[in-house]
Amino acid sequence: MTHPTPARPEQVFTYGAPQLKFGPGSSDEIGYDLSTTGATRALVVTDSGIAASGGPRKVADQMSEFGVDSVIFDGSHVEPTDRSMAEAVAFARENGPFDAIVAVGGGSSIDTAKAVNLMLTNDGDLLDYVNAPVGGGKAPTSPLLPLIAVPTTTGTGAESTTVCVLDVLDQHVKSGISHARLRPMMAVIDPELTVSQPPMVTASAGMDILCHALESYTARPYTTYEHKAPEQRVPYCGSNPIADMWCEKALDLMSGSFRTAVADGANTDARGAMAMAATFAGMGFGNAGVHLPHANAYPIAGQVKGFRPDGYPGDEAMVPHGMAVALTAPAAFRFTFDAAPERHLAAARRLAPDATHADDRELLPSVLVALYQDIGIPNGLAAVGFSESDLDALVEGTMKQQRLLTTAPRPVGAADAREVLAQAMHLW
Repeated sequence: MTHPTPARPEQVFTYGAPQLKFGPGSSDEIGYDLSTTGATRALVVTDSGIAASGGPRKVADQMSEFGVDSVIFDGSHVEPTDRSMAEAVAFARENGPFDAIVAVGGGSSIDTAKAVNLMLTNDGDLLDYVNAPVGGGKAPTSPLLPLIAVPTTTGTGAESTTVCVLDVLDQHVKSGISHARLRPMMAVIDPELTVSQPPMVTASAGMDILCHALESYTARPYTTYEHKAPEQRVPYCGSNPIADMWCEKALDLMSGSFRTAVADGANTDARGAMAMAATFAGMGFGNAGVHLPHANAYPIAGQVKGFRPDGYPGDEAMVPHGMAVALTAPAAFRFTFDAAPERHLAAARRLAPDATHADDRELLPSVLVALYQDIGIPNGLAAVGFSESDLDALVEGTMKQQRLLTTAPRPVGAADAREVLAQAMHLW
């Protein structure tokens, strides 16, 4: 039920985070912050919807007051792919050189900026750096440019992490690139930038926050790994006391703000609490790691069947990342319960202090399902177009996410993944 005891247990955990600037109006100070790096020409990475709001242009104009010229790239894709990221890299190479990058947008824009930064400073192709076995798993050898991340959605935590997530189109799977050098130099969290977020975007992005915290809090403890040499250390080191602290605080903030932010997007207190929760959860999972719900989410998003969620731009079929993570979370936490019952119960009680269930194993899943019903998350995989006939392909995609599955508190085999995915077809 749990991982075997290592011959020489790990005694060291690592922790990293970007510089952080938080609060209404904090995005008005980016020009000054960037000027302190010595930058003179920056690439601003965003998407067309955010660009239309005027926010990226405001950031670019403000940077010019501090002697930093800029070029705006507004072609980031929602749920970016290896192809869309390659287009962004080509734009950057054609319009460069740059000595800094600013990402203004959701996790898709921030992840696109991370990929551009990587490819402007290191040799090879993007797929060379994607996690094995999907890609080559290569580590960058050269330092990256200063990157300031300015999230306009509350969810991904990408502004705090070392991870860049993308769909690999030829393989019909979502994967990622993970290395400490991808972490932004600074995260600028301005809650005023998130007020226009539609309800379903808030719900989906919020589920990403929630699952970042829940998965990190229930992750395999760092002491259950074999001892690593210094050069073997990776950003995801397992649950540890510092990551736990951030995750607990994120759960507390979400408990009091999530439903309100979905129901009333103009509620600035709720928006501010979610923005802080996203950052705290990012500081947790960016060090401890996520596990089975995220591993399942990648093939769900990569094998979308035609589902089109409300509130997202364009007509492309998609299962938003946070929604994809949420769909299997109740079943996944039912599976992982025995590895750390006290963690699962504590997490459930932080989210819903008054919740009860006759079966302890079902407490956290029941708390999540009640939340889904309130905020509009679909009723399982079947509600977004999947059926039992898709299980083999979904399991295959999940089992490719070994970097994430290694962090699960108990070993996950193909049969285990299949059972979790089958349970997730209908949640209530």
